[in-house]
Amino acid sequence: MKNNINVVIYTHNEEKNINDCINSAKLLTDKIILVDMESTDKTVEIAKSLKVTVFNFPKSNYVEPAREFGIKKSETDWILILDADERITKELADEIKSAIRNSQLSHYKIPRKNIFGTQWLKHGGWSPDYQIRLINKKYFVRWPKQIHSTPQIKGDFGYLKNPLIHYFHGDLTSMVKKTVIFEDIESDLLLKAKKTSGTKTFFRKYLAEFYRRLIKNLGFLDGPFGIIESIYQAFSKTITYLFLYEKQNKKGRSL
Repeated sequence: MKNNINVVIYTHNEEKNINDCINSAKLLTDKIILVDMESTDKTVEIAKSLKVTVFNFPKSNYVEPAREFGIKKSETDWILILDADERITKELADEIKSAIRNSQLSHYKIPRKNIFGTQWLKHGGWSPDYQIRLINKKYFVRWPKQIHSTPQIKGDFGYLKNPLIHYFHGDLTSMVKKTVIFEDIESDLLLKAKKTSGTKTFFRKYLAEFYRRLIKNLGFLDGPFGIIESIYQAFSKTITYLFLYEKQNKKGRSL
């Protein structure tokens, strides 16, 4: 079964993560594709030293175009999409091999175990965090190029039990940098959709997200990391609408 599945990994300056990511992927298959978006560090060098096929792809601030490219480059029936900050466990690899052996489904949703620092976030809406990651290529249609979009796939899907391990936050500095990039893109989409923003919106979005993460979904049970993440997600949501407000009012007015 090793020869019937590709793992597709996308990267941009992931030299700190890529070695462990690739080695975890080898628990599942020896066919691994890396789609690199103009890394300037040792990401590609490390991947090639581990006998991984590397394709170059134009840099983008979000991953969806690179994922579609990687799927199209795959030559196997099944494809697993893996981020550089994610890891496959032996239990998940064994479950995937079993699932695809005689599967009549077109794709599977896999839970993610989100790790912030040393803390597994079990609450705050972070678990089980199902993601479409295991895809039968013959049913794949396209991956829309909008940020945070989901792939279009024909057929029926199933769920896997064992999670991907996701080390989704490094430090607060890198978190803020990513948020500024992602929420700027989100605000562009809202502007095109003719959504509006104002002072009441800022408070409503912040308080609603803070309540949802910390209180409704019990984020406080994850301790300091859960509280920090709840505050941060509320901040992230609000930044989107601050950007939207600025773009709405850039002609003739300023903040």
